[in-house]
Amino acid sequence: MARLLMKFGGTSVAGIDRIRNVARHVKRELDAGAEIAVVVSAMAGKTDELVGLCAEAWPHYDPREYDAVVASGEQVSAGLLAIVLQGMGIPARSWQGWQIPIVTTAAAGAARITGIDGARIVERFAHGEVAVIAGFQGLNKENGRVTTLGRGGSDTSAVALAAAIKADRCDIYTDVDGVYTTDPRVVTKARRLDRVTYEEMLEMASLGAKVMQVRSVELAMIKRVKTFVRSSFDDPENPRPGTLICDEEDIVEQQVVTGIAFSRDEAQITLRRVADRPGVAAAIFMPLAEAGINVDMIVQVASDDTVTTDITFTVSSGDFDRAKAILEKNKAQVGYAALQGAGDVAKVSAIGIGMRSHAGVAALAFKALSEKGINIRAITTSEIKFSVLIDAAYTELAVRTLHAIYGLDKS
Repeated sequence: MARLLMKFGGTSVAGIDRIRNVARHVKRELDAGAEIAVVVSAMAGKTDELVGLCAEAWPHYDPREYDAVVASGEQVSAGLLAIVLQGMGIPARSWQGWQIPIVTTAAAGAARITGIDGARIVERFAHGEVAVIAGFQGLNKENGRVTTLGRGGSDTSAVALAAAIKADRCDIYTDVDGVYTTDPRVVTKARRLDRVTYEEMLEMASLGAKVMQVRSVELAMIKRVKTFVRSSFDDPENPRPGTLICDEEDIVEQQVVTGIAFSRDEAQITLRRVADRPGVAAAIFMPLAEAGINVDMIVQVASDDTVTTDITFTVSSGDFDRAKAILEKNKAQVGYAALQGAGDVAKVSAIGIGMRSHAGVAALAFKALSEKGINIRAITTSEIKFSVLIDAAYTELAVRTLHAIYGLDKS
């Protein structure tokens, strides 16, 4: 008998009618003979509402109480889906993270899963029961508190639970019918991919694609959980296949470039005439790391005088002001002449396993962008992707250009 983990996001459970639609998807798989566990997110908009209530109650709230409040959104969704399933004559029970338990670190609002005992869930399968599990949450055993996993944490819950119960696959249901070569709202010729490797999906997720959360893809890759991205808005009686996220060996023919990702959530910082001496990079980036600011693209250019250098890097736009304040505070220690910043930038990336065996892939993009009059501010590369930092005004033109030159427009 197949064992399946189904995960439904916030838009999929946004109201009772949509929850009934989710229940029909579950029934289809049950009728096919599968054992089913379901992970649900909070109803669309509910988490933002709860976060706002915490801030309204007291801006300096205890993060542990924040977790207690925001975790309730998923509990409501789980209980309602269990009720709907029961009304359809399907044995079902809702589970909160601590009841399983999903054991996590103590970091409030950003806990990480350290272990899951899926035995109680598996035991109930023998009774034909569907387990409906509140995603996004767990339990820290040291302090006995409910914890949450950060935004997108329900995806992580789903993949981790799929591994814990040894599910044959994990189906992530969302508001799109799979992973596309790029955002169809930007490129109308974007195509749904039948299959994509874990490595490619991880790069896409980290570089701006919103289909899956980064940590969930990492976990799927580590645990080798076969994962499908599917649409909950398909007809439950005739759903589309979605996109399979799998090992490279499971893809017969790999394109050079699989997809184009982009992110407008970028800000650029440049430090001019930084003293070119050992330890200066640590003086710049260690305080940022200690403040929880993630630095992405880093470019260092030596000056003609061989005594100073210019260093450019990017941070998320939400961390822009904090990063500048930290650098200004540490100006004497770092030893730079001027700090320049820009918030009107975007990162555009091309991803593909095929880059490993093909030369000149990035050069083709640079030529095409130059012909469109798009200036590149910074470049980073890895084995299976390259990214360029450009003016935000040219984002959609750059995405369409790269999508076309790599043949992704073609069916």
